[in-house]
Amino acid sequence: MHNPHTTADLQVALRARLGDAAILTEAAAMLPYCRDWHGDVTSNAIAVLRPRSTAEVCDAVRACRELGLSIIPQGGNTGLVLGAIPDRPESQVILSLERLKAVRSLDPDDFSMVVEAGCILAEIKEVAASKGMFFPLALGAQGSCRIGGNVSTNAGGINVLRYGMTRELVLGLEVVLPDGTVFDALSTLRKDNRGVDLKQLFIGAEGTLGIVTAVALKLTPFPDRVATALLGLNSLEDVMRLYRRARRDCCDLMSAFEFMPPIAFTLAREAMPDLAMPIGGDCPVYVLMEISGSGLVDVDDLMQRFLENVLEDGLVIDGVVAASAAQARNLWLFREGMNEGQARRGTHLRTDISVQLSGLPDFVKEAEAAVATAVPDCVCVSYGHIGDGNVHLNVLPPAGLAAAERSNRIHTAKKVINAVLDRYHGSISAEHGIGRLKRADFEERLPDVQRHLLAAIKKAIDPAMVMNPGCQLNLKELS
Repeated sequence: MHNPHTTADLQVALRARLGDAAILTEAAAMLPYCRDWHGDVTSNAIAVLRPRSTAEVCDAVRACRELGLSIIPQGGNTGLVLGAIPDRPESQVILSLERLKAVRSLDPDDFSMVVEAGCILAEIKEVAASKGMFFPLALGAQGSCRIGGNVSTNAGGINVLRYGMTRELVLGLEVVLPDGTVFDALSTLRKDNRGVDLKQLFIGAEGTLGIVTAVALKLTPFPDRVATALLGLNSLEDVMRLYRRARRDCCDLMSAFEFMPPIAFTLAREAMPDLAMPIGGDCPVYVLMEISGSGLVDVDDLMQRFLENVLEDGLVIDGVVAASAAQARNLWLFREGMNEGQARRGTHLRTDISVQLSGLPDFVKEAEAAVATAVPDCVCVSYGHIGDGNVHLNVLPPAGLAAAERSNRIHTAKKVINAVLDRYHGSISAEHGIGRLKRADFEERLPDVQRHLLAAIKKAIDPAMVMNPGCQLNLKELS
């Protein structure tokens, strides 16, 4: 969008229209909104808008449209693909939803709640738990990510194999459209077959079609009985065999099944030195498994009987079962802490890949071998969510490299991993989204029919290209 005004002129116009309290323009105040979560990229913006209600979001959208500004919607700014970071700061504002944080309703009999987009995920879970309810979306960033962003990126996390992606947990939406009108579909009905389910257009759209301002969420009974185990195995093939057994024997009570390499313990303790090792670190691969339930279900007995069988068969060679909630939390800290440990080793390749379950072990072996050949001084860290085929095959360049050399290693590693992924007909984004970081890789693999449909939807809903331009698709392709 062409804009003839200076930055100062635009800031004055926004203040006159929206009020001083709703706008940040000082560089220091805007910095946290203009920098990505890992600190790899820092940008700028005309202003950061901070509305307090859906009505104020509408006013902000109309004002930006009239001034020729485009809008970057932002939740907790915890995304990993630069979807909420400006790439044309001279003509873009960030619209933060952080002040829309009311819980509008919670109905235990309906197993639903309606919350505003700025509510932090962990706080939603706490409010639901206070009423004996459970909202199952679980992410490492749940203490700071916001539900509007979770919806807009269709977030995944550790409980997908039982509860599904965010898309499966959304009953209704309220969305401010690019013309400033409100799409109100906040119904909590489970069955509503009145034509096309329009709310689905905005889930996973990363703010390119509208701004999610409120969400109706699906709840379940709170799983007050949880059994957690960390298990050592000989190979990824054995991990898949264990998963098949767990799916059969533990059925739908299994809520998490994560695999990790031995280096996970090293990385986690680099970030959290006080973590106590719960198990020997010399197995080729580890599984963090959790089953949960409520009411009359005895998950401890189920876990014990399951592990007795797989230990007797030699499938598991080492393991520990958490004896308390605190011990279970300690086990999960290794899974969560390894991410922070990787970040402490500097800029690195973070992938978010999904492949067919049956091909996961072979894919990891082939991709790691390809990386070892192409960039032999780098370290592969492969881990992820068995059960939904999601692998995070990350690559850590050696310490001490110059920034340009580190960038070259990352680019080479990504190229060879994606080449293997293409042979397996997998996805370059299992749960993080496309944003700006993966746009070129996404467009390179986008079939013509899908490109045409996505372009048609964007043009129909946002013909002026107000909403998050440059995210997901190149606007030049749509003009």
